[in-house]
Amino acid sequence: MSGHSKWATIKRKKGKLDQERGKIFTQHIKEITVAAREGGGDPVNNARLRTAIAAAKGVNMPADNIKRAILKGTGQLPGVVYESITYEGYGPAGVAIMLEVMTDNKNRIVAEIRHMLTKHGGNLGAAGCVAWMFEKQGVITVDPSQADEAVVTEIAIDAGAEDISTEGGSIEIITDPANLETVKEALEAKKIPILSAEITMNAKNSVKLTNESEASSMMKLYESLEEHDDVQKVYSNFDIDEKLMEKLA
Repeated sequence: MSGHSKWATIKRKKGKLDQERGKIFTQHIKEITVAAREGGGDPVNNARLRTAIAAAKGVNMPADNIKRAILKGTGQLPGVVYESITYEGYGPAGVAIMLEVMTDNKNRIVAEIRHMLTKHGGNLGAAGCVAWMFEKQGVITVDPSQADEAVVTEIAIDAGAEDISTEGGSIEIITDPANLETVKEALEAKKIPILSAEITMNAKNSVKLTNESEASSMMKLYESLEEHDDVQKVYSNFDIDEKLMEKLA
């Protein structure tokens, strides 16, 4: 499990996820709006929108909010026009970082991201500088206390999952991005409670941070990026021993 996945698990245990920062609905609204604008408002024919709606429902977003976000995306309701941008760069010790951003002000966000990276010992890179270190995957997480791992494994594999592991207090199911919804629906059909289901970028190799100062700087950088209103997702290839990560949390 990559460092950022471990960190998300630790924050979930400590109650420090985005839901408690009031950011999660905004993230989903932006994603739905952009997905509808780029691929149309019909989720049947727009896989990105279909996934975005499912994710929004997963955090209990009201149906009216989802509908308004779609209508804003298709131009049937007035709203802010968001631009979807990917930024790449480096953190302490050469850790690779990728950011998915949705913003209405490209000049402002690039300056703010550059400042955050520099402040914590990193730097903004050119497009493509670290993208080759990541691969797109579907990831579904299940609470092992709520489901039998053997049962989850059988259902997921039969539905087309590529890999399954139990780390960081959760069952992690890896799928091809195109099969994410199929595997998710198969689990839900068997009443398996799902913690999360998303398309993510998985690091092919990791950078192990053992120096406490570098690890601390990386954690502070990761949190500052993750908490920015325009940042949708943060991907990185850092790895930190879980005991050290708990100490820094």
